[in-house]
Amino acid sequence: MSTILGMDPGANTGVATFIGGKLATLQTIAPHEIERVLREVKPARVVFEDSRLQSHTWTRGKSGAASAKMARNVGQVDAWCFLITAVCGELGIAAHGVSPAGKGAKVNAEAFAAITGWEGSSNEHTRDAAMVAWPYRSAR
Repeated sequence: MSTILGMDPGANTGVATFIGGKLATLQTIAPHEIERVLREVKPARVVFEDSRLQSHTWTRGKSGAASAKMARNVGQVDAWCFLITAVCGELGIAAHGVSPAGKGAKVNAEAFAAITGWEGSSNEHTRDAAMVAWPYRSAR
């Protein structure tokens, strides 16, 4: 059976594992654990929310300091997206990013359960990881 990982990179990185098209696990990891997870799971495909694919970064804050902090955060996420792509390339894992807009709107736990059939707990990061990979869950 094919294993597909969905990832939502961030300070709290969401990871969703699909096995044979069925959502099997959800977890939240720290960014430094991304490479370890990819090497351990060695999925057939990784689908991740790729901030680099969207030119608008919502960095207009209430102050210059707030805008600078948002820009730094986006830069960090961009670097984690680069890491996912690089590690997958090294391991021969098919990987592709989906823009935040392309992923679609966030879903709450109730809607997530209705869409996916997931009965366990979830958070916004794990739900985003699952939803970014949802259309590709049965891919090879």
